[in-house]
Amino acid sequence: MYWEKDIETMPRDRIETLQSGLLRDTVRLAALSPFYGKKFRDFGIDPAGFDGLRSKEKLPFTTKDDLREHWPYGFLAVSRDELVRMHSSSGTTGRATVVFHTAHDIGQWTNLVARCMYMAGVRKGDVFQNIMTYGLFTGGLGFHYGAERIGALVIPAGAGNSKRQIQLMRDFDTTVIHIIPSYALHLYSFFEEMNLLPSRDTRVRIAFIGAEPHSERTRKKIEELYGFKAFNSYGLSEMNGPGVAFECPEQNGLHIWEDNFLAEIVDPDTLKPVADGSEGELVLTSLRRTGMPLLRYRTKDLTRIITGDCPCGRTHRRIERITGRTDDMLIIKGVNIFPIQIEKKLMEIPGVGNDFLIVLEREGYNDRMTVKVEVGQDFFDGDVLHLEKLRRRITEDLRSDILITPQVELMAPNSLPKTEGKAVRVVDNRKE
Repeated sequence: MYWEKDIETMPRDRIETLQSGLLRDTVRLAALSPFYGKKFRDFGIDPAGFDGLRSKEKLPFTTKDDLREHWPYGFLAVSRDELVRMHSSSGTTGRATVVFHTAHDIGQWTNLVARCMYMAGVRKGDVFQNIMTYGLFTGGLGFHYGAERIGALVIPAGAGNSKRQIQLMRDFDTTVIHIIPSYALHLYSFFEEMNLLPSRDTRVRIAFIGAEPHSERTRKKIEELYGFKAFNSYGLSEMNGPGVAFECPEQNGLHIWEDNFLAEIVDPDTLKPVADGSEGELVLTSLRRTGMPLLRYRTKDLTRIITGDCPCGRTHRRIERITGRTDDMLIIKGVNIFPIQIEKKLMEIPGVGNDFLIVLEREGYNDRMTVKVEVGQDFFDGDVLHLEKLRRRITEDLRSDILITPQVELMAPNSLPKTEGKAVRVVDNRKE
């Protein structure tokens, strides 16, 4: 059974007592690493006398740059012969970051993902098709191991090859899939091409979507197209990968597994805590990892703690779906814009298709933003006046939301470049 009732419904005071003890142990373990050993000396922190949660704000923050600068083994708290796995972040700038795991860490991670999947309804006897990249990326193997721990039959399909994905779903009666949201929308066009309806011609009833920010509108669109329930998953390589936080059947925020992670929300400029319910940057501390513990890791992800009790009965706090990142924020004509703002608005407009691309150019001293938007086949084949009316509506709706006027180009269905990994949403051609 992966309904761990005693843990998942633990009273708040017991959760905090558990976290305090785990944090003391983690600080002592982290002190064995070259990075934190020096940091603690510099900050005057005595690991042996560290006082748990009450002293958490005395601990230094850890950043992705810290991981890069201490490549490859500067964060190890155990000898290298204790390690059994390495994963790498999917970052696209600078040197990648790597995270190492002991056998204990892999087992703990597997249990967490199994807990997440079970919470969403996966059971022994399900057929799980993993439509994710395998390898250094954590998403593929994380869900693979979790599904096997529950006892589901796993099809390690990997990413891409859309018609084969559909064939696998139909031939082997797939009931659960793991898929990137943008690829789920793209895959639907192949169902249409093959004159198939997912709700009629497959047995898929649950999808796990994640790996890229997406709006609630996008989730609802996926659910409407396929006729299944799509659950939002949150994770990052530095904190294992998937399994950090997950939606319960209520689908109203993601429960952070607080028996494994200490979560803080801070102002990204001042690094001071913000009140529950206020948006800020998510900061995470691993509480059970032995090979490479991380303290107060700045995720760059923007979210907030959802206040109040969850009707599902679980007591672990919930975070809102990620609304953006402090490092993918676009500054255009002095206005701060996140790509997910544009996605959310586009998904509200009838006639808009499944994909879009933001192209940034600089003309003289001025920035220009062009939003290329795929439209539905009916609109594209229809009257030119209707297309122009749609283009004007997109322009006006975006302007009202992001406060600048973009150029909008309407594109044929499935004409924008597609990738098997995270969707490319921004092409920035501006010169410094």
